[in-house]
Amino acid sequence: MTLHRIYKAGLSALSLSRWRNRLILWSGAIVVGIVAAGYAQIADLAQQGFADFVAYNPLLPLVVSPLVFAIAAWLTHQYCPGAVGSGIPQAIAARNLHEPEQRRFLLGGQIITGKILFTSMGLLAGASLGREGPTVQLGAAILYLGAKLGKVNEEMARSIILAGAAAGVAAAFNTPLAGIVFAIEEMAREFEHRYSGVVLTAIVLAGASSLSILGNYTYFGIADGHFAIGRDWPAILVIGVLGGLLGGVFSRALTEGGPRLLAVCKGWNLDHPAYLAALCGLVIAGIGIATHGATYGSGYDQAKAMLDGHSDGSWSFTLGKFLATIISGFSGLPGGIFSPSLSVGAGLGASMAPLFSVTPAAGAVLLGMTAYFAGVTQAPITSFIIVLEVTGRLSLPVPLLAVAVIAAGMSRLVCPTSLYHALAKGFIDLIRHQSPAVKDPAVQLE
Repeated sequence: MTLHRIYKAGLSALSLSRWRNRLILWSGAIVVGIVAAGYAQIADLAQQGFADFVAYNPLLPLVVSPLVFAIAAWLTHQYCPGAVGSGIPQAIAARNLHEPEQRRFLLGGQIITGKILFTSMGLLAGASLGREGPTVQLGAAILYLGAKLGKVNEEMARSIILAGAAAGVAAAFNTPLAGIVFAIEEMAREFEHRYSGVVLTAIVLAGASSLSILGNYTYFGIADGHFAIGRDWPAILVIGVLGGLLGGVFSRALTEGGPRLLAVCKGWNLDHPAYLAALCGLVIAGIGIATHGATYGSGYDQAKAMLDGHSDGSWSFTLGKFLATIISGFSGLPGGIFSPSLSVGAGLGASMAPLFSVTPAAGAVLLGMTAYFAGVTQAPITSFIIVLEVTGRLSLPVPLLAVAVIAAGMSRLVCPTSLYHALAKGFIDLIRHQSPAVKDPAVQLE
């Protein structure tokens, strides 16, 4: 009996179909890393292009931003409506759908092109967007399309999508540990142990291929808060509460404010995607001019400057970036909120640092980044791990974990439903409405 089992196991291990599927998965993960690296460079060029516009004439965004916002939003809604927004809700929604036609709406080939092109257009127009969330959708789409080439069944495809999304996080930030935690805490809310190898392999290969192009780097460089729990507990408590509440307000604004704004625009006959996007672009330009250009783009440079002690931050930047990110979310452009949220959190921490003289300024910035990000995502462990990895500190300081837990709890008081899962439900409802013939009545959002 034992020999028979060994024989069968050997045949299974040598199966051509199994090795074909593995090769497709491994190749797809490598492609995710390459695409993520290329996407990062394109996004940087787009932001630099907008910075050149502003340097030439600070008032140019009043024309450029509404025009490019309108074009990008119209093209997105016309050719790839599944690319609107962050990309993480689409990946979550795709895992909870079972019909290939529905999944292709969110993870089809047009998503890959549209996500890269139209997010870059948004950054070229000064939108407060990031590329990290979109990279999650790109990773999920690339691995899902590869899985379909291998004729993987739709149930297995759920885990392939999860692996692609996790690989996207790892490749976007150079944060393999965050990719694993993100897959468990935010994407799945469960973990299918039998497919853990698929997820880990995708993360390793995507990260390795990205690093081969960009080199080994830490997203924000090296920053250390020199925390002491006994000394810093007032900062942990206050920043955790305020960051969580502000993150909850942001989530509530995106999940409920967007539909209300659209209803108002319908009353004014301005509900066409291009009209609404143009209005949002005009507001973004106004906020940017009022803050001397600080709120344009992903916010990476501002956050890094505050971590390095080259900027003290200000409430005008914090609130301006907060509003600019909400307005960018309303516009209908593809783009994520990871980097903008980290920059808002950095501004929050830097603005509050003078209130806590015994806490190092860099420590207050790290607390603010963790607290606000945890408030937005309501995923405290992912938030904690991402901040640790993007700042090069892997010693797992208790203060950052504490502030993340406090912030996530406070956020739920304002916005009981997780932002990404609420938006994912919206995509599922949209797909059901648009394609009743392939409606899946059994689907339930995890």
